[in-house]
Amino acid sequence: MSTSVKTAAASPTEATRASWLPMIIIGLAQIQMVLNVNALPVSIGPIVEEFETSPTTISTALVVYSLAVAAFVMLGAKLGKIIGARLIFQIGVLLHGLAMLGIALSPSAYIMVFVQLLAGLAAAILVPSLVVLIAVHYKGPQQAQALGYLGAAQASAGVAAFIVVGTIGTVLSWRIPFGMIAIVAVAVLFLSFRLKSVPKQSGVSIDWIGVFLAALSIILISLGFNFLNAWGLFIATPNAPFAILGASPAPIMIVVGVMLGQAFFAWSLKREALNRSTLLALEVLDTRVERATTFALFIISGLGPAVNFLIPLYIQIVQGRTGLQTAVSVIPYSLAIFTGTAFIVRAFGRLTPRQIGWIGFVVVSIGLTMLAFTIQNEWGTPLVILSLIVLGLGEGSLLTLVFNVLVSASPKELAGDVGALRGTTNNLSTAVGTAIAGRCRWAYSPPSLAAMWPAAQFLPPSLRNN
Repeated sequence: MSTSVKTAAASPTEATRASWLPMIIIGLAQIQMVLNVNALPVSIGPIVEEFETSPTTISTALVVYSLAVAAFVMLGAKLGKIIGARLIFQIGVLLHGLAMLGIALSPSAYIMVFVQLLAGLAAAILVPSLVVLIAVHYKGPQQAQALGYLGAAQASAGVAAFIVVGTIGTVLSWRIPFGMIAIVAVAVLFLSFRLKSVPKQSGVSIDWIGVFLAALSIILISLGFNFLNAWGLFIATPNAPFAILGASPAPIMIVVGVMLGQAFFAWSLKREALNRSTLLALEVLDTRVERATTFALFIISGLGPAVNFLIPLYIQIVQGRTGLQTAVSVIPYSLAIFTGTAFIVRAFGRLTPRQIGWIGFVVVSIGLTMLAFTIQNEWGTPLVILSLIVLGLGEGSLLTLVFNVLVSASPKELAGDVGALRGTTNNLSTAVGTAIAGRCRWAYSPPSLAAMWPAAQFLPPSLRNN
């Protein structure tokens, strides 16, 4: 990330600052989606109790949602070009709102997981349109601010989820907040007519082979990580649905998924050479900076959801506390993400993206290390809260940074493809991070070295059993 974020002086037409009303509408749509993702972890305790299921079910619902977004967000970007970004935005908001109503009325955990799949498909067509609408309404430095505010809206929704969902879920019912999200969707749909109408793009077609390769690749990778512990890291366990010469199908799915991902890019390059439409405009990944930025986005987007799932799980399942107590405990972390996301834009003119990236990842590493060494059964210790704040500041800063670098590196007409790339990367990493966190059996009762490594039987007993 050696290039700087574009903050050049605005042209005369850009000097007049645009109204922030469109950004408020776009931000509300982002909040609508994030409230859903954050409401599930906060409601782990009540959902597990009512449906008599396990926390793994909630993890599965989160993975299914992220999986649907990641697998089909590139298709959603193409649909936006074909029918117009504002119309696809409105369709996505409506479908997502209906899915939230379905969750509020779910009679079982399995129905809830299925409805989360539908919500993920709705988000897949909604996510790219957010970037397109920002590019349409804002230019220059104001666009960089708007992108920062989009990240801040995501972080603020996390704070609201922990406060509102935690309170209502404890006092009344976990179902009510999902009904409230449906009401937010109605409000966003009504306000969306104040957005500029974005015309269709002529000559755009859908590469269905590309859709198949990309979706199958992402699904296999995500499911492979999701079932690593249940099916076995290398050798198939009794829980595995099948085995290939005794090997677990989970790592095989990951390898095949990676190969299909390579096939997708090879196919896209072939279509590009023939001047045919590709599912993803490869220009958004044609430089080393863009590729490194995408990889950085994958890392930070995977760490955040993993921590965000484990913290409520630890508080409610291990400590046996309520959703409201979870909300109070995690508020500093969510506020820190919001602060880092909203204010890092001010550092763009003083530091290069590479410098901000180095500092951000160092801060995240420090926060995670502090959290690992300070977490105890007494959650309210000041050092634990400080660890969460440090982690949140670094995480929020990095999310805004990498998003701005990706958007500023491509022309406005590729904003939908940048949004699709962001959505694919973000949700694939979310699925992987949440899956690993949700299936981590060693979190509170780590096995002995001998259980993990058979050759350890030849070590001294003092080392073998620790």
